[in-house]
Amino acid sequence: MKTEHPLSQLKSFIPEGSFDLLLQYIQNYHIHLTISRARKTVLGDYRHASHQKNHRISVNGNLNKFEFLITLLHEIAHLLTYTQFGNTVESHGREWKRNYSALLVDFIRLKIFPQEIELALQRTLINPSATANGETALLKTLRKYDEDKHPDTCMIHQLSVGSSFQTKDGRVFRILEKKRTRYRCEEVKTKNIYSFSEIYEVLPVKK
Repeated sequence: MKTEHPLSQLKSFIPEGSFDLLLQYIQNYHIHLTISRARKTVLGDYRHASHQKNHRISVNGNLNKFEFLITLLHEIAHLLTYTQFGNTVESHGREWKRNYSALLVDFIRLKIFPQEIELALQRTLINPSATANGETALLKTLRKYDEDKHPDTCMIHQLSVGSSFQTKDGRVFRILEKKRTRYRCEEVKTKNIYSFSEIYEVLPVKK
């Protein structure tokens, strides 16, 4: 489900000091922006203008202000790339990376991000990932600023091999081993093996 918000209400979703510059892009490119409820597979989405309709961007409304803005810039970079090249280039090719990096630079200059997020974004500028979820180091930093985060939850990478954790649906797993940015885990009840991203948020289970 998506909810439309007046542009004035957009301020409540983004960091203080970012609205005026963001508004320029929204108005100049006639962006139809909607706030979506949490989606498991995507943080944001872009659909180019067609049949006299405006460019459409949606962003998950459950993101913290910094992650919301960065996700929105990711999608605006798609818009800029489509406007310049249509469908003649790869969706996350060098043209998109160039536009996304330029957007990040413009907003970093506003000094609206905490220092640790700014440093993570500086590293992202070197080679932006095709998906926000692919920016593991950046997301590790961003998730620290989630306001509605349960005080006892953590990301899997904060647990040691052999530890147990509970997922949001109540299932309990034990960490068997780490493989690069993913963890191989066994569900305690079924003994089935699953792979989890290191930034997956879980509730530690005390022994």
